[in-house]
Amino acid sequence: MPNIHKPSCLNHPLAEGLFKHTTQFFAWLVFAMLAAILISLVIGSWESLTRFGLSFLWTNDWDPNNEHYGAVVPVIGTLISALIALLIAVPISFGIAVFLTELVPEWLKRPISVAVEMLAAIPSIIYGMWGLFVFVPLFQEHIQPTLIEVLGDLPLVGVLFSGAPFGIGLFTAGLVLAIMIIPYIASMMREVFGVVPPMLKESAYGLGSTTWEVVWKIILPYTKAGVVGSMMLGLGRALGETMAVTFVIGNAFNLPDSLFSPSASIASSIANEFNEATGLQKSALMELGLILFLITTVVLSISRLMILRMTKKEGNK
Repeated sequence: MPNIHKPSCLNHPLAEGLFKHTTQFFAWLVFAMLAAILISLVIGSWESLTRFGLSFLWTNDWDPNNEHYGAVVPVIGTLISALIALLIAVPISFGIAVFLTELVPEWLKRPISVAVEMLAAIPSIIYGMWGLFVFVPLFQEHIQPTLIEVLGDLPLVGVLFSGAPFGIGLFTAGLVLAIMIIPYIASMMREVFGVVPPMLKESAYGLGSTTWEVVWKIILPYTKAGVVGSMMLGLGRALGETMAVTFVIGNAFNLPDSLFSPSASIASSIANEFNEATGLQKSALMELGLILFLITTVVLSISRLMILRMTKKEGNK
């Protein structure tokens, strides 16, 4: 066993100071990188900012020939597809997490956990190719016509499921995104549920509570902050996804008439056009990137505030 009290260069005051300042430098480097990204986006989008001003945010034109650009279509496409993904992914992820922490047989726990982790490791372009070549034809021929026929004539919600069955569009993009973010949300929820003290759950079971009652009245109240954090992590992942969405969203700069309409997201618009863009078009794409940066920053900031408030309330109880 090494003698930790033996004099060495590592316990010299200079070494201690060097270690402290090195780690401090690495910590501040994070803020420097964020600032550098923000500054580069502002500089790159300056021409568009001065040309269009705030009208860029509510203009739905995207016409490179006449140099008219607006962010409405890609922003709406990004938000709607991410919201669809979250609405689909959260219940499924919740079910996976509850099963893995409360119901799964011991012999099955490891295989399912590995499968969830493997889903997270699949490159996004593979999801995009699967979505375009496998899911889109199936959705277009069998699922979408049925949804249009059954839901298209309903009051209020019918307009969301109207239109021609293209296969590609906002709903398809949201569904592919949901599959992509499920492993992230499920893994985090599983870890959060695992920190609930076993005594609380055993006491509830001892009083005759069912598994659902334990989950609803014990686990969820105890882990609210972590559950919200996992949802926001998945939302942040969905907002910035590029390749998979580019394959299946349709890449059409039109305001969507329904969830089945082809549209565009911020990330897919940048991926499709940035390589050949010059001048004002390149600046407009940089401004789209700036908007996406601000959206994700706001979403993550709100999630952190929600988690802090929930944690504070729990601490005051």
